[in-house]
Amino acid sequence: MKIDPAGTYPTRRAPAEWFDGTVWLDEIANGAAPAHIYALRVSFEPGARTIWHSHPFGQTLHVLTGLGRVQKAGGPVNDIRPGDTVWIAPGEKHWHGASPKQGMVHLALQQGTAKDTATEWYERVSDAQYGV
Repeated sequence: MKIDPAGTYPTRRAPAEWFDGTVWLDEIANGAAPAHIYALRVSFEPGARTIWHSHPFGQTLHVLTGLGRVQKAGGPVNDIRPGDTVWIAPGEKHWHGASPKQGMVHLALQQGTAKDTATEWYERVSDAQYGV
């Protein structure tokens, strides 16, 4: 058993090349063998969102607080609320983030480690796609 006390991993600002708006990341798990799960607590300020991206092994999002949005390429924008869990299939192009006027915090879970999750990043989400 290993316990990482609160504060073991400092909160960090999400990279501007992958997110629009202010987003904060708290690492929860980083793929210690043999589990290979990467988990983040992601805090989006109002209007903040990822750019379009995909994950080779898929991704699970679980909303903790606030009001968010998620969309897969070619599909509608969906509102997500506390308690909602979203499964994004492997290779599925998508984005997620907060609503325009309310922030959102979710857990993001995927297979791999911070170094080998191989997220593929695409173009930015336009305001029209986001629904502003």
